[in-house]
Amino acid sequence: MESSILNSLGLDPGIILVLMMILMVFVLLYLVRVSMKLTRFLKRYRIFMRGKDAVSLEKAFAQKFLEVDKLMELSKNQALEIGRIKDVLTRTTNKIGIVKYDAFPDVGGKLSFALAMLDESNSGFVLNAIHSREGCYTYVKEIVKGESYIVLGQEEKDALRQAVNYFGDLG
Repeated sequence: MESSILNSLGLDPGIILVLMMILMVFVLLYLVRVSMKLTRFLKRYRIFMRGKDAVSLEKAFAQKFLEVDKLMELSKNQALEIGRIKDVLTRTTNKIGIVKYDAFPDVGGKLSFALAMLDESNSGFVLNAIHSREGCYTYVKEIVKGESYIVLGQEEKDALRQAVNYFGDLG
């Protein structure tokens, strides 16, 4: 079997046949190597997808996604609740100041006191309890934004100042 094209190039068809067979052996070896790697990969993939306790990984992922959705809903509810709590907290009396004193020189023991209770906007009241030998008298004075429309005594002013600066003293 003579070929005019191969003869004009100066190539022997037998050499080309041997080269093609060697190339086919290399391709076959490469194919076996790739097939073995694919088999190992598929084995590891099946183990991975089988999951823990023969539960499929897909089911485990679906369950985790449901849990994440529930957590997101809980987080939203908690954020709303925190907002409500903060709103209530701004209107509650959370700043206090107290000054104990002797209202009269003949009565000792500092049984009289001025108590200031304010909210976040420094509004609230000052309660003054004056103790004497005849009894105890209490007076309440309204405070709006840190100011009183009624004249305050020195002890009441001190208690009010303590209350206004209450959170400043903590830091």
